[in-house]
Amino acid sequence: MKVYEYKGFPNPARVRLALAEKGLIDDVEFIHVDVMAGEHRTPEFLAKNPSGVVPVLELDDGTILSESAAITDYVDHVTGDQDLTGKTATERGKIHMIQRKVEDGLLEAVGAYFHHATDGLGPDIETYQNADWGNFRHGVALKTMRWMNEILEERDYLAADHFTVADITAVAGFAFADFAKIEIPEDCANVKAWRERVSARPSMAHAV
Repeated sequence: MKVYEYKGFPNPARVRLALAEKGLIDDVEFIHVDVMAGEHRTPEFLAKNPSGVVPVLELDDGTILSESAAITDYVDHVTGDQDLTGKTATERGKIHMIQRKVEDGLLEAVGAYFHHATDGLGPDIETYQNADWGNFRHGVALKTMRWMNEILEERDYLAADHFTVADITAVAGFAFADFAKIEIPEDCANVKAWRERVSARPSMAHAV
């Protein structure tokens, strides 16, 4: 397998975490795509992912998978033991539901704030900005953190009684929030405890 990525970016981190959790990190060739230099906009990369974003997974038979949730779903299934995405239909549905809420309300909300309401990655990359939208999504991110805090009042992980893709997405979201200088609200003690708990997992060493 090959993973086209920009190491340290939030979505590539999600894929790295999933690979590490499944014991597959050493089975992958990681290929750096220099987003800052515009390499994601070249015809060669756009042929692999017309959306022009990383990460992209290329299988040995030439199959291309983009979108982080799709890649992590594949990674979880390829080993035959679906602990990250759920084993039963109900568990899968719950995990997918929470994962998507975290993806939109935290990771993507922080991204919108960073790319629209700050200098982001600079004028060569940020070709369109809407500060009002970015600041609105900043509020969504804080609201989502408080919602997560309520969930974590009842359990140690976001979507099940064990670590799942929902937690992986949240890890990436909070790392992005740190970079964008969005602090976890003081009244979110459960979130802070969750973060300390998941940060101790060995897979975290491969996220950045």
